[in-house]
Amino acid sequence: MSLNPPPPTDDLQGATRASMVFERLREDILEGRLAPGEKLRIEALETRYEVGASPIREALNRLISVRLVEQFERRGFRVAALSRDDLLDLVRARRLLNEVVVRESLVHGDQAWEDELVLSYHRMWRCPMTLAEGQTNREWEVLHRRFHAALIAACPSKWLTDFHELLFDASDRYRRLNVRERDLAHTRTEHREIMEAAVSRDAPLAVQRLNDSIDTLLSHADSFAPLSPLNSVSSP
Repeated sequence: MSLNPPPPTDDLQGATRASMVFERLREDILEGRLAPGEKLRIEALETRYEVGASPIREALNRLISVRLVEQFERRGFRVAALSRDDLLDLVRARRLLNEVVVRESLVHGDQAWEDELVLSYHRMWRCPMTLAEGQTNREWEVLHRRFHAALIAACPSKWLTDFHELLFDASDRYRRLNVRERDLAHTRTEHREIMEAAVSRDAPLAVQRLNDSIDTLLSHADSFAPLSPLNSVSSP
């Protein structure tokens, strides 16, 4: 007989609802549907995501831990602001981290890792970045994230890969604001060169190509003010 009985059904349902809200809130922030500096009112979010206050608060606290949401005035929440200094700091942190996680992944990656990396690139290559209406293609964004996750998947340090994911999300907010301006052919070339350097186990070149792609974020650095205005969350 198990000494650890399963948690009550209500607890499981609450955890599931909180995870759902976390993913939807996270995506709304990354996509800019919730603007930098925007107030996140619990009542409005309950209506927006059709859940109660408890999973909303749990999701918001999780988003604070990954720096996509900020707390202010004790109990208030808002979308984390974007700024030039923050972007510069993020780019520098990602460049430094890549020197470790990419090199470690290339050292420890086996044939299965290599096959998955190549496959993730081809799936992304076959998918359009934007839809006919000019909107962001959600499918491409998912495949893009999987490609970068596959690149470092063989790094044996969970701490480092988790930190990489945190920085990826934070900087992805800046990238997605300008995704419609990106050249699809150039983006494909960038990622192909990263993939080819990785499967060739050329760590210096793989890191350089990856860091070159990150540096493109800096072309819009001066467009970000020190702090974003604080607005109220719009009606759902």
